[in-house]
Amino acid sequence: MTTPEHHPQDPVEPSPRQPWLHELTITADGSSTQVSSAGGDIERATAQGFYVDDVRLLDGLAVRVAGEAVSPVASGARGARAEFFGVARGLGSRGADPTVEVRRVRTLHGAELVEEVTVTSRADETVDATLDLELACDAMPIGSVKSGLLTGPAVAPERREDGVAFAAERHDVVVGFDPPPARLELSDDAAVAHFDVVVEPGGRMTWQVRVAAARRQPSGFDAEPGADAVTWDHVAVTADDPRLAPLVMQSLDDLRHLLLRDPLEPADVFAAAGSPWYLTLFGRDSIWTARMMLPFGIELAAGTLRALARRQGTHDDATSAQQPGKIPHEVRRTAYESPREQLVLPPLYYGTVDATALWVCLLVDTWRWGLPEAEVRELLPHLRAALGWLTGPGQPDGDGLLKYLDTTGHGLANQGWKDSGDSMRFRDGRVAEGPIALVEAQAYAVDALAGAADLLDWLGEPGAEEARREGALLRDRIQAAYWVEGDAGRYLAMALDGHGRRVDGLGSNMGHVLGTGVLDPQQARTVADHLTGEELLDTFGVRTFGTGNGGFNPIGYHTGSVWTHDTAIVALGLAREGQDSAAAQVARTLLAAGEAFDYRYPELYSGLPMMGRPSPYPASCHPQAWSAASAGALVTVALGLQVDLPRGVVQVRPLRPAPFGALTVSGIRLGDVVVTVSVDEAGVVSLSGLPDGVRVSDSA
Repeated sequence: MTTPEHHPQDPVEPSPRQPWLHELTITADGSSTQVSSAGGDIERATAQGFYVDDVRLLDGLAVRVAGEAVSPVASGARGARAEFFGVARGLGSRGADPTVEVRRVRTLHGAELVEEVTVTSRADETVDATLDLELACDAMPIGSVKSGLLTGPAVAPERREDGVAFAAERHDVVVGFDPPPARLELSDDAAVAHFDVVVEPGGRMTWQVRVAAARRQPSGFDAEPGADAVTWDHVAVTADDPRLAPLVMQSLDDLRHLLLRDPLEPADVFAAAGSPWYLTLFGRDSIWTARMMLPFGIELAAGTLRALARRQGTHDDATSAQQPGKIPHEVRRTAYESPREQLVLPPLYYGTVDATALWVCLLVDTWRWGLPEAEVRELLPHLRAALGWLTGPGQPDGDGLLKYLDTTGHGLANQGWKDSGDSMRFRDGRVAEGPIALVEAQAYAVDALAGAADLLDWLGEPGAEEARREGALLRDRIQAAYWVEGDAGRYLAMALDGHGRRVDGLGSNMGHVLGTGVLDPQQARTVADHLTGEELLDTFGVRTFGTGNGGFNPIGYHTGSVWTHDTAIVALGLAREGQDSAAAQVARTLLAAGEAFDYRYPELYSGLPMMGRPSPYPASCHPQAWSAASAGALVTVALGLQVDLPRGVVQVRPLRPAPFGALTVSGIRLGDVVVTVSVDEAGVVSLSGLPDGVRVSDSA
């Protein structure tokens, strides 16, 4: 018998891979973000960089002391600020202890990055060395970087009297130094500033680098930072559980720096979806963020409503998925191309099945939280257009369900919040074929139609009865079509596929149906039992896809991972349905996740723990808007807070058992009035600062 020769394959060039972010330090301010190593360097030939308006304007920012990289020791980030602490191990006193510290403080101010580098000596003798700072620019589009195309043609630096500049296609980038460098070397692809370091024992020297980007060409969406447009400084939380307060404070800081002003009306602000890939207006993300932040003021919600209304669909266009009355999915500065994902999206893209209903829900919620009648009436034409889409083009065929199907071949295959191509799966793991009718999209529409009817009645406007009738019909369709009887018992399917079959994978989608008016109390209990059962709930949140499903992957994007906002929405729904024990259980998992990620929630993560901690999803965005806003949802859940200011009612029905112990929340806004709500260990509620004419209720 002859043994065949073994011929190893020739090496194959690997295809581009989506960059991983979990070990990187990220900060954001408006449409700008910086992504760096944990040591502070922006390393070339990676996804790291200083991005402005979806363009990478620095792909290199590195510090060397005495010719060596600084050895990183610790780093942290919050909002628009990052700090890095390291040591220059080749300098200073001999011995095991480091004696020369290098601290870097990096702050974003819109399109400007400011970095202070401080060298401090604990050595016995004078430190005499050189500090080198290298900068490079490649002006890569963010979509290309996200696809794994990590390098582009270098933009050659130019010498300026006060520093150096890079002339990119859409931006001028000017770098200044204080004090000026001793020498400045320019090459075709980088600039290196050399500084003389002379530090006496116990002394220090500081240098400042200022990188300012100015637009050379306008885009279709030149949004400015909006951090100063909200008043969250009055918010304070104290609780028996000491983890809640730092989580809320970190989240508010992160979220504030994700705010943008609408270029069409800069007085209006909204939350950009997340850093680094999604620093722009996303219908679904921005709406959910604003809904969860309503207890702290209506400015964000009102701005989000108006920004999306200005871009509401007016006609049919298959390329952009636009239809009359439809709320957009995302707004980009230019067309978005992601070769790895095979996406080519126009700057204004409407590929979402749920944003329109969620926009209506946000309008109703904001009205209840005190949006003035005049501002409500200004949005009335947009409300009617949205209701027209929900009961018209949104239901493309005779079964009366909201559905989606990408017809272009380069748009989003799935157009709910679980928008990855493999997210809609049967129990056996098969991927469903479109058109898809998501269960949560129907439930959002039921909630929207009922809320719109109440609003129209209050305004004395026609259309309320028609909205109620359409909502009741849709509720009946959900009841008839989505319940599954299977090996996991009775539960709601995630969707119906293009053949009308129940997509029976056990998933978190059913949690979004809670609190929408679709379920009776027994059905809510059934859903709660599944969401808190072994398949879906683990230590750190609700899984997107149950462990008993074929295709379950705890680190799959929508096939078993835990999403922060998804878990928060489940907790909100459980609380609204009166499922206190389940709501408290889910809320505690979300708080545990916050602690595990140093109080900065990522977009998603793997709930299967490693040594008692969740595992990061490597490509997860952070900070991320609806993740940060989930801290606001935790406050709402714990207090059992519901507000109806037009009718003069504030409901406070704290969860029993209390998930965080005794709790006081200052800075809750009821219209223009700031109030404090406290709940003691026994569940006794007290409020201070309540507006005249508003009564407190402990029941819906």
